Amino acid sequence: MTHGTIYNPEIKNPRRTIGRRAFDFSRRVAVMAIINRTPDSFHDRGRTFALDKALAAVDDALAKGADWLDIGGVPFGPGPAVTVAEEIDRVAPLIEGARARTDAVISVETYRPDVARAAFAAGADVLNNTSGLHDPALADVVAEAGTGLIVTHSLADPRTPYPRPRYEDVVAEVAAFLRDRVALAEGRGVRPEDIIIDPGHDLNKNTYHSLELTRRLAEIADIGYPLLVAVSNKDFIGETLDREQLARIEGTLATLVVSIMQGARIVRVHDVEEAVQAVRMVEGILGWRPPATARHNLV
Repeated sequence: MTHGTIYNPEIKNPRRTIGRRAFDFSRRVAVMAIINRTPDSFHDRGRTFALDKALAAVDDALAKGADWLDIGGVPFGPGPAVTVAEEIDRVAPLIEGARARTDAVISVETYRPDVARAAFAAGADVLNNTSGLHDPALADVVAEAGTGLIVTHSLADPRTPYPRPRYEDVVAEVAAFLRDRVALAEGRGVRPEDIIIDPGHDLNKNTYHSLELTRRLAEIADIGYPLLVAVSNKDFIGETLDREQLARIEGTLATLVVSIMQGARIVRVHDVEEAVQAVRMVEGILGWRPPATARHNLV
């Protein structure tokens, strides 16, 4: 990467239609809003667990410019058991309500094939799987539905602790894992043009690992699929800056900008308005987006 310029990776099928929206990831960054129907999410702490609160969060995210809604019913980390039926009851009505409101992309974050299948029936466009296709049947569900798939790096079984993760070279190992999981998905019938990758910041990684991933993110982007980063308010930002959970927005925005410059093309965020403004400014600086108005020293 030349100093002072953006890294623009060669992406397989950069012009994509995802659900009802078209994107050109060679010159566009999509903003994904996080909407959790969980009582124990790491950031929201149940704020949007009630269906009416979750739908209000959908409306708010859309009003603030989100391109994408990521809906989840079970956190990544350990916690109280949630049955398949309970998870479906959390996510399906929210997906149906969101779908009735918008043509924005809707993804479901789950590690269970039956939940993914129910989410697609409710109107979801993409499976966001943070378990690294731990259950390969997830790829079968995506292939059957003809929907999108986000493949994320993680090491532990779903909802299982993984203390003190160790890597010889975290970036090389994450890249190898993602290549392997993408090959598995394609081997089970998922189309290459439907695949997105995520290096999984903080997922079975310590702060040094997540900083290294961010610093060398272009090596992950080189895999050749649109790259999603889910860094919003995460612990590696909090530990780097010594900031509590609700005081990490500045660190998050800085990390998003660096990630975009290293090849990220989808950003998953809690604070939609601030993220949209940061992303659109980067697009403007790079010449991908014209100014909304241009009067200064022109009139």
